[in-house]
Amino acid sequence: MSEPISDNRVKSRFELAVDGQTVFADYRRNGGTLLISYVEAPPSLRGTGAAGRLMEGVMTRARSEGLKVVPVCSYAALWIQRHKQHADLLAG
Repeated sequence: MSEPISDNRVKSRFELAVDGQTVFADYRRNGGTLLISYVEAPPSLRGTGAAGRLMEGVMTRARSEGLKVVPVCSYAALWIQRHKQHADLLAG
């Protein structure tokens, strides 16, 4: 089960709060497509799986909203490649 993420539409990013810090994924919506341009975790959370949990939440959100995903960010692209259960969400 994925952790709840929030959609900060003002900043155009999905966010996951972990231990008082925020892991985020910048995005741009283009019709039925969600372009993920950048994923960032604070240095103290790197290697903890926090960014992966965020990505799981982003993909769950995309699926529930019927969106296709374009992972512009190399981290997001690699994460999706490693999690084949989300391959059907890739645009194109």
